[in-house]
Amino acid sequence: MGINRHSAGAGIEVVTVDYAPVNAIPSAGWFALADAVRDAGRDQDTKVVVLRAEGRGFNAGVDIKEMNADTGHTALIRANHGCFAAFAAVYDCEVPVVTAVNGFCLGGGIGLVGNSDVIVASDDATFGLPEVDRGALGAATHLARLVPQHLMRTMFYTAGTLTAQQLHHYGSVYKVVPRDELDKAAMEVAENIANKDGRVIRAAKKALNGIDVQDVHRSYRFEQGFTMELNLAGVADEIRARFDDDLAAQKKGK
Repeated sequence: MGINRHSAGAGIEVVTVDYAPVNAIPSAGWFALADAVRDAGRDQDTKVVVLRAEGRGFNAGVDIKEMNADTGHTALIRANHGCFAAFAAVYDCEVPVVTAVNGFCLGGGIGLVGNSDVIVASDDATFGLPEVDRGALGAATHLARLVPQHLMRTMFYTAGTLTAQQLHHYGSVYKVVPRDELDKAAMEVAENIANKDGRVIRAAKKALNGIDVQDVHRSYRFEQGFTMELNLAGVADEIRARFDDDLAAQKKGK
């Protein structure tokens, strides 16, 4: 359980997220993920990194239980910094990052996926930002890299989701496959990249980041400021409390 890294040979490093049951990552986990991706990219033998997850879904965002257990803002600040570090690590990784998305990809998962170089998804994968329903903001920067501007705004305001097939239509998801073929599909892309000259691949990553029209680091940090405002104003606590009450009521009614 946690963040695991292993070599798949031939210049391919695999980083796996495993926080049962839904991969809601605690603050320390986001920092560990950042370290794993950065370290993999710094290894001069690495040509490509595959980011994947075990369990029911790829990512459920931050660990809300950790947030609710904190009477101050320490957990929020740590989560903000951890997410920033992990998203940045994927974007700044010295080699391409191929991300394999299974099941749900929510909140912080969008930050990871949106900063990836190549996205492969299972046919049951869904993508969304429920932040507004949780009294928070963030990762619109990364969602905007996956869908057109007005669709991004609609998804953000409504906390709606899209399927892997819909993102494939927009070209942000490279390939959609049955879940039991997901790892194989991601490895096929990774092997294709790993067959290239590593010096050229590293130069290409720098070049592509250099011509990006959006500074993803500054943009996301700007978003995080509003998340902190909502928390300081007590709005986020109020909305999370309502969410917890609704969830408890739903469970009681079953």
